[in-house]
Order: sequence, then C-alpha cells, then structure tokens
Amino acid sequence: MTYILLIIGFIFLIKGAGFLVDGASSLAKKLNISNLVIGLTIVAFGTSAPELFVNLFASFNGTTDIAIGNIVGSNIVNILLILGVAAIIYPLKVGKGTVWKEIPMSFLAAVLVLIMANDFIVDGVNFNSLTRSDGVILIAFFVIFLYYTFGIAKNTNNDEEQAPPKVYSGLYSAGLIMLGLTGLVVGGQWIVNSATTIAVSLGLSSAFIGLTIVAVGTSLPELATSAVAAYKKNSDIAVGNVVGSNIFNIFWILGLSSIIKPLPFKPELNFDLWAAVGASMLLFIWMFLGKRHTLERWQGVVFILIYIGYLTAITLRG
Repeated sequence: MTYILLIIGFIFLIKGAGFLVDGASSLAKKLNISNLVIGLTIVAFGTSAPELFVNLFASFNGTTDIAIGNIVGSNIVNILLILGVAAIIYPLKVGKGTVWKEIPMSFLAAVLVLIMANDFIVDGVNFNSLTRSDGVILIAFFVIFLYYTFGIAKNTNNDEEQAPPKVYSGLYSAGLIMLGLTGLVVGGQWIVNSATTIAVSLGLSSAFIGLTIVAVGTSLPELATSAVAAYKKNSDIAVGNVVGSNIFNIFWILGLSSIIKPLPFKPELNFDLWAAVGASMLLFIWMFLGKRHTLERWQGVVFILIYIGYLTAITLRG
C-alpha cells in the first residue's frame, strides 16, 4: 500500500502542478498579463511546484534528509539524465546567454550550497546545517536571478513567439487553481510519508530515497518538457528548462525550506553535492568541446553513463 501511495502521490503532484499552471495562466491572461511574463513566472514556478511541496512537507515533518536529497538529486538528474536523454534525441544548440550566464549561475548555486552546508570546514563548528540566514542569502540570489530573467524578457520582447495559454471563465480558473493546490498538498504529503516508510522498511537512509526515487519523480515534468522540446528541435527550451530548474531548486526551494526550518546536513551528502557541482562544471566545459555551444549525442550518452555510475556509487553507500 505504501508503494501504491507513493505512485499515486507523484500522479497527484504532477497533475496538481499542471492544473495550477493552467488555472493561474488563464487568470493572468484575463488580466492582460503578457504570455512571456506568464511563462517566466507562473509556468516556471509551476514546474518547480513538485520539488517545492515535497520540501515543505519534509521540512515540517523533520525529514530534512529528504528535503536536501530531493533538491541535490533533482539537480543531478536534470543535467545528467534529462539533458542526456534530450541530447540523444537531438543535439542541443545552446544560446550564448545560457552558456555565459545561466549555466555559470547554476554552477554558483551548487557551490554556494556546498560551502553553506559545511560549517565545520568554514567556521570550525561541530554542527553542519543550512541555517535561516543561509536561506535568506539563497533567496536574495533568487531575486537577482528573477531581475536578470525579466531583463531578458524586456530586451527580447518576443511575446508573439510564446504559445498563448488557454483562457477559461473566472470560476473554472479558480477551480483549477484549488484542484491543483489540493493535488500538490495531498501528493506532497503522501510522497514524504511513503518515502520515509520505505526507507525504514528497507533499511535505507532517507537521503538515499530523496536522492533517487523522490528526485526522479519530482523531475518528471522537466524530463517531459525537455524531451518534447528536443524532439521538436527547440534547443533553447530543452536546455533552459533544465538550467532554470536547477537555479530555482537551490535559490528558491532550498532557500525557502531552510528559512522555514534549518536543515541539518550530514557530511556524507558532500559526495552528492560534489556530484551536482561536477555535473554543472562538465556541462559548461562541454560547451567548448566538439561542436562549440552544442551538446552532442555522444556527450548525452556520456552524461547518462555518468548518472548510472553515480547511482551505483550511492547504492553501494546505502
């Protein structure tokens, strides 16, 4: 029954995020908000809603290993697995802005968490955690990222290229929003409870479950988006979706989670943080190897092989 609830929880979570995006986008369009702004705000926040709600419940329940593992694991999945699959479907040509600004910002986010989580190394204290002050700093970086994003929107002014959202009646839109929030709340609670129960029953750590099952499950919207975008040969969306999600995950979700409740950090999770840092660094380096500013199919294959190696390593670790 626990496994069934876990699967149903993921369905509720992903469907809930979809309903929330549809309802909120419809209301925003009725208020004459541009398609581009809707995409940069409502849709972006909506695709990060699964990770957000899982982390909120994990923080409130005190299962902080799942909260940290979910974000770190999702960022590793996004680059190594999702970009790997997308690049195999179609080689991804990456824009100059993404190469020089967004990918480095994603790398910076991973490095910041690595530093913040290791208070023993930096300050010599005996307890490692992401504190509320760390969360405030991460949120501050998130505000900077939003400012940069809206600057791009203002300069490009390509609203006509954005697919307009469907517009429903006000009552129907409100119903979709309520249905979406309900799905996110129920699904998030079931996932955290089920993952904790499974970890205990199998003798596995909560961090391992967070880094694998929960991380992959909450990254399914990004996987679907990037795979479809690659099939349609829209490289900007395929890559931007993943890199933007990584930035959202750390600056917004992990920042908010640690403000709600400080997150104790186990030293063994440093391996996973280094894996996230290494994945971001490798993505940046590969923009200059082979075909310039392009993630080629062979690089996608290597990404997936590295992810399999990572899963093997953390499985042996337990």
